[in-house]
Amino acid sequence: MSSLITEDEISHETELVWLEEVDGLDYVRQSLDRLPTRKGRPAYHRDGRMVGYALLGSTAKPSRSSGTFRRRVFWLLPHDRDSEPEGLYATGVPAEAVDPRTLAPRVKGFKTERSEGGPPSTAVRELGIELPL
Repeated sequence: MSSLITEDEISHETELVWLEEVDGLDYVRQSLDRLPTRKGRPAYHRDGRMVGYALLGSTAKPSRSSGTFRRRVFWLLPHDRDSEPEGLYATGVPAEAVDPRTLAPRVKGFKTERSEGGPPSTAVRELGIELPL
């Protein structure tokens, strides 16, 4: 889950590679996958589609036990909002989801009102507070 990803686990990232335009996506799911290399497009074994992935720098160390590297992979499932706008996630998002506009190498990202699928609340509008969209 994205909420369980810590900054030290992604401290060796050098770049995020997007496989499609993410400006139109309200959210992407992210996970830390064990992969055999620091760079390159990883194999994808989930339902849905891979949207992007992280590249690691040369200082990233493999696991002593498995020899693999922990890299972020960004993905969407067939029932996510981009495919089913009125479906399960018409509002709200999965626990591992973040707004892709808040992501960068070494930055885990966060949820926004846009990613949550709702407009700003009345209180927020009345107070004139500008939240990330």
